[in-house]
Amino acid sequence: MPDHPPSEIELLRAAYAAFNARDIDSALALMTADVVWPRAFKGGFVRGPEEVRAYWTEQWSEIDGHVEPMSFHPEGGGHILVEVHQVVRDLAGSVLSDGRVGHRFILERGLIQSMEVCPLPSSGHPA
Repeated sequence: MPDHPPSEIELLRAAYAAFNARDIDSALALMTADVVWPRAFKGGFVRGPEEVRAYWTEQWSEIDGHVEPMSFHPEGGGHILVEVHQVVRDLAGSVLSDGRVGHRFILERGLIQSMEVCPLPSSGHPA
C-alpha cells in the first residue's frame, strides 16, 4: 500500500488532540500560513499561526476548554462539519459550559485553512 497523506478526518483528530494537550506547535503545524480562526469566547477572528498562538495563550490563561470530536460530516470540497462535545471550566475547575457544538473546517492542500463555530443540524444526526 503506497504512502499517502493523512485523511482529512485523521488530520482533524490530530488537531483536536494537540489542542486538548495544549501542544500549540503541533496544532499550528496542521494549519495553513493564512489560517482564519474564530475567537470563540471573544468575538471576531484571528489570522495566521502567530495570532492563533496568541489567542490560545490568552484563552488558556482565562479558561480551560476541552473539545472532543464526536462525529465528522464531510460536506465536499474540503469542507467538514465536526460535532464536538465541549466542556469549558474556569481555572478553579468549575464547569462554565458543557454541550455539543459544531465546528466547520475548510481544508486546503491537506491543512486547516479555516474554522468557524456553527450550529449543528437539528435532525439527521443522533444525539
